[in-house]
Amino acid sequence: MKAINADINDVLIDCQSLWKVFGDKSAAAMKSIKERGLGKKEVLKEFNCVVGVSDASIEVRRGEIFCIMGLSGSGKSTLIRLLNKLITPSSGKVLVKGRDLAALSPVDLRQMRARNIGMVFQSVALLPHRTVLENAAFGLEVQGIAKPERNKTAVAALEKVGLADWVNRYPNELSGGMQQRVGLARALASDPEIILMDEPFSALDPLIRRQLQDEFRQLTKALGKSAVFITHDLDEAIRIGDRIAIMKDGVIIQTGTAEEIILNPADAYVAEFVAGISRLHLIKAHSVMRSVAEFHESQPNSDIASLARTTPDADIDELITLTMQSERDAIAVVDNDQIVGVVTPRSLLMGVKGTSTHDLTAASHNWS
Repeated sequence: MKAINADINDVLIDCQSLWKVFGDKSAAAMKSIKERGLGKKEVLKEFNCVVGVSDASIEVRRGEIFCIMGLSGSGKSTLIRLLNKLITPSSGKVLVKGRDLAALSPVDLRQMRARNIGMVFQSVALLPHRTVLENAAFGLEVQGIAKPERNKTAVAALEKVGLADWVNRYPNELSGGMQQRVGLARALASDPEIILMDEPFSALDPLIRRQLQDEFRQLTKALGKSAVFITHDLDEAIRIGDRIAIMKDGVIIQTGTAEEIILNPADAYVAEFVAGISRLHLIKAHSVMRSVAEFHESQPNSDIASLARTTPDADIDELITLTMQSERDAIAVVDNDQIVGVVTPRSLLMGVKGTSTHDLTAASHNWS
């Protein structure tokens, strides 16, 4: 499973009731939002202000890739810029490693960004007159790192993203995917704990995009980094993220793993988003299995010990294969040498459909 330990000590970014209102009367609008409960439409009509982010609270944990997903205008890009105070919030707090960004001096904030937070935008904005090496080392140059040291660090970062042989080339000699790799190397060169990614792959061809998605996830995990990844593509969020926050009109509608969101969408909007997503590799045995007691109740004469076995993390695709290969009509789910549940053909089909565990329990008396 992709679930992450929720120990509060592991939280690197903590957003608490974050708001951002744009406009000349944003202070008055924010006051009315809190005192009168005005909504986004009322704020626009009365104050000519736009609510970009509305009461957003998220936690990003150490080693986690946290995806923020939403359509254009949902507030996701505004939210990620609040995380390193490129945009100042109208209300609420952003804590990075326990430090309130609003309380930092300009010097301390720059140091926080330089040492702890790297950022990669959709437009990677490489300097055309500088080589790949010089672009990758640019952040270190701004920090005042001596040239030999920054070049050595930049070369190591470029090696990590597969561009060791391109250090002396210029941006116009690179493909779009390679330019994004340079942007990632530039972010990695300062060795930040947190990487912020704002739709970095959205302009790339599908094949290159999927390749970079996989490479980014593997590299981030291998280096032990935490990342916030912005995307408008749910498939991309699922491919990359440990957890996903879905935004609409500045509001975070739902946060959870892909499996949690697909099985239990918070509302019709989320349900519509996930309707076309394949469940084969997302939903796991632990979400579709029935308890041993329930299975015995429905099939009292069945020898559960003789069933084919699998783990709680086996996905729907694996479960289908096991079911087809087995002479029995159920699969035992084993954890720590104990049978913790049973997957039946009916529960498996309901998982393929994306039915929640609550609905599975309600339908348990109809198992086959």
